[in-house]
Amino acid sequence: MTDLTVADPRAALAHPSHINSDLKAQRVRSAWVFLAPTLMVLALVAGWPLVRTIYFSFTDASLTNLGGAEFVGFQNYLSWITLKSGRTIYKGLLADPAWWNAVWNTLKFTVISVSIETALGLVVALVLNAHFPGRGLVRAAILIPWAIPTIVSAKMWAWMLNDQFGILNEIFVGLGLISQKIAWTASPDTAMVAVLIVDVWKTTPFMALLILAGLQMVPVDIYEAAKIDGVHPIRVFWRVTLPLIRPALMVAVIFRMLDALRIFDLIYVLTPNNAQTKTMSVLARENLFDFDKFAYGAAASTMLFLIIASITVLYMWFGRVNFEGGER
Repeated sequence: MTDLTVADPRAALAHPSHINSDLKAQRVRSAWVFLAPTLMVLALVAGWPLVRTIYFSFTDASLTNLGGAEFVGFQNYLSWITLKSGRTIYKGLLADPAWWNAVWNTLKFTVISVSIETALGLVVALVLNAHFPGRGLVRAAILIPWAIPTIVSAKMWAWMLNDQFGILNEIFVGLGLISQKIAWTASPDTAMVAVLIVDVWKTTPFMALLILAGLQMVPVDIYEAAKIDGVHPIRVFWRVTLPLIRPALMVAVIFRMLDALRIFDLIYVLTPNNAQTKTMSVLARENLFDFDKFAYGAAASTMLFLIIASITVLYMWFGRVNFEGGER
């Protein structure tokens, strides 16, 4: 039998923090070793394309001449020409009204959709967290909209929202809510509403699932103590439930916000070529491939990345989001 002894037990007892720091350093090194392959793959499939996109945004690249692209500085972002008359003409992405319209559409879509989905997801999560017969079946059924691919959902809703034979128009006319059929996806007044309806229907289950995970971590003893003390359920929600699930709620919102800011497939399929719903991703794609303005599209993609990164950092800072412990 081999005896495992410590050279100087008194030294180990005298400096436990030194042992803890060595163990922590060893764990950190092991974590980096295991993460290294994943980080290398991410750098290859995400980092390198991002760097190339940023590079192309400072060139005059086109789809037919990527290799021969020449550096043009910030001309794709902003440039100007002063005429002999003294008038200054601004060009570039930052002077393009279509770009700022896409920015406004994206931000409007993000704020409205995430707000509605968070509120509805919280309600659904509270219902699913209660004990009732068939709760497991309801939990599985509620995830069906989220499990359906976005392209399939968009085409399905495009038929339902059709102004001639869509089922929604038939229902609304039959109930007397509208007097005539509406072209939901074509009308400037209803195009964004149609997109929001589809997105809320599809993504609310995702928010409910994340919030439900936070509710599952709340100790049941707290609710039992509140019930014994006679605290009203509404007060329990505002004073107990909401503060305890706030970290999970903040993380759920940031995940959904990141997805909403880069929305593309739903808009592109449901309302193509519609200025009222065109987002930054759709505009970037059009310039990259449809209009053969690759460098201009690369500039739009770079600005989209910077906007999303800035909003995310600000949200995490002011919202005190900490992914390690939930909240700072």
